[in-house]
Amino acid sequence: MGKIYLKNIRLYAFHGCMDEEKKIGSDYIVNVVVKTNLDKSSKSDQLKDTVDYVALHAIVKEEMQQRAKLLEHVADRILNRIIEEHPSVQKAKVKVSKRNPPIGGNVEEVAVKRELLRTALKFD
Repeated sequence: MGKIYLKNIRLYAFHGCMDEEKKIGSDYIVNVVVKTNLDKSSKSDQLKDTVDYVALHAIVKEEMQQRAKLLEHVADRILNRIIEEHPSVQKAKVKVSKRNPPIGGNVEEVAVKRELLRTALKFD
């Protein structure tokens, strides 16, 4: 087993409940960690044998472009896509941080951290 990290993905997006947030947007930082088996890729040196971090980055970017009121919702969408699109991922964690949130105080960031285990999924 092993982990793949995408650290401090910087994006500009328009999430939030306030009207001004959907008009002017904010800076965001997203961190992703996926747990997967890295034995095969560590021996083969082939991209097809691992979880492509370029594909993970694309998921984060696409989901961050879709507006949401809550960071929880964005984090959940990112996690579900990672698990659905990458069958070898056993566990995924994501932290979505909004820099300088408009909450009437001097706050550097607000953040939500979520994780999803593959075994936690329900199949019909």
